[in-house]
Amino acid sequence: MVLIFALLPGCQFSLGGLAAGGATPDLSPVVNGSDLAGAAAESPTVISTNLVNGAIQVSVNERITATFDHAMEPSTINALTFTLKRGGIPVSGTVVLQVGSNTATFTPAAPLGLGLLYAATITTGAQNTARSALVADYDWSFTTGACSQAAVVLGSAASFAVLAYSTVTNTGPTTITGDLGLSPGSSVTGAPTVTGTRHVADAAAAKGLADLATAYDDAAARTLCPTIVAGDIGGQTLTPGLYRSISSLAISSGDLTLDAQGDADAVFIFQIATSLTTAAADKVVLTRGAKAANVYWQVGTSPSFAATSGFKGTILAHDAISLGAGATLDEGRALSLTAAVNLDSNTIVKPAS
Repeated sequence: MVLIFALLPGCQFSLGGLAAGGATPDLSPVVNGSDLAGAAAESPTVISTNLVNGAIQVSVNERITATFDHAMEPSTINALTFTLKRGGIPVSGTVVLQVGSNTATFTPAAPLGLGLLYAATITTGAQNTARSALVADYDWSFTTGACSQAAVVLGSAASFAVLAYSTVTNTGPTTITGDLGLSPGSSVTGAPTVTGTRHVADAAAAKGLADLATAYDDAAARTLCPTIVAGDIGGQTLTPGLYRSISSLAISSGDLTLDAQGDADAVFIFQIATSLTTAAADKVVLTRGAKAANVYWQVGTSPSFAATSGFKGTILAHDAISLGAGATLDEGRALSLTAAVNLDSNTIVKPAS
């Protein structure tokens, strides 16, 4: 009998089972332990980023993400191994690894600059859970938009769903998800249901009003690439940016759609010199990644929302805010700098951050 052996890479055969009389030997393969280690130590790679290499018109509020093909060791995904630079100078930020999706996110500490080129890198210090590192640095770059708006910083006012200066009045079963604040006034009537903390004429409400004043002034002072709007903007679809009305503004001929064009960090700012109104049942619709937390309505006088209308975003009003019967501010804030917030069987839910 002739035995022919084909030796596979990394394997050996035991002949110890060969018996007298020509019995069939034990041909079970034995895998080399070093090859098992090599398989376990296969190097990870970056399989996708939220910004393609060379992306342009990127929001200055962008958070940069990279997704790996392996489960990564969290201790090796940090600000040293995931970097962002402008002209070779590191950008300060925080890095978080979402373990379930193998996605790392770099969040800049401050808005990026306008119309600038940035370079992101995942270094070979990033390792998978088998402690195998990237074979080489992974680099990509992008350029921010020249007209991209930074978010309005609300400070401590961000915790409030309703914040007023003089009074908060209510009729019917209003529900508020988020804090309710009032300062220096002390009268909250009509017993709205608040899922959050009531701050009435206390230090937290006073601080909220002070931060609201700063945020209001910031929104009102924006000048970068404004688009002039007037009259009724109902039925339109608007993309991120700064919108300015030199008089009043209305949403009364259909829904207003705010389209982020796939950018979850895109910001919409509306500067309205006088009043803002909605018609019954008309609403603000967010699409393609738009977030209510990034929508700001700076209103020079008193906004008023008709019965059953639906609104989104943070209302920064100089004067009183009035919501009609059944109107909703789902994912929004009603913040009045110098006057009252008047409610009537409304649902108000503070936006997710």
